[in-house]
Amino acid sequence: MKDKTLTRLKKIRGQIDGIIKMYDECRECSDIVTQIAAVRAALGSAGKQILTDEAVACSRDKKHDKLDKILKQLFDIT
Repeated sequence: MKDKTLTRLKKIRGQIDGIIKMYDECRECSDIVTQIAAVRAALGSAGKQILTDEAVACSRDKKHDKLDKILKQLFDIT
């Protein structure tokens, strides 16, 4: 899963580069804000995936204290 998450994060970096270019080119405010919203959603999704992967690993390794903490973080992200 790490490769998939890394690919997702690199895509987000590309989206941010695109936003910077849009801003530099004085593109429409609504277009820029739409792209910012997309990046925020993508970051949230990536964060959830990272926490989910870690929760699975903790469950598998019987690290229950760490698992509890991760699950709390996972469900606090909306």
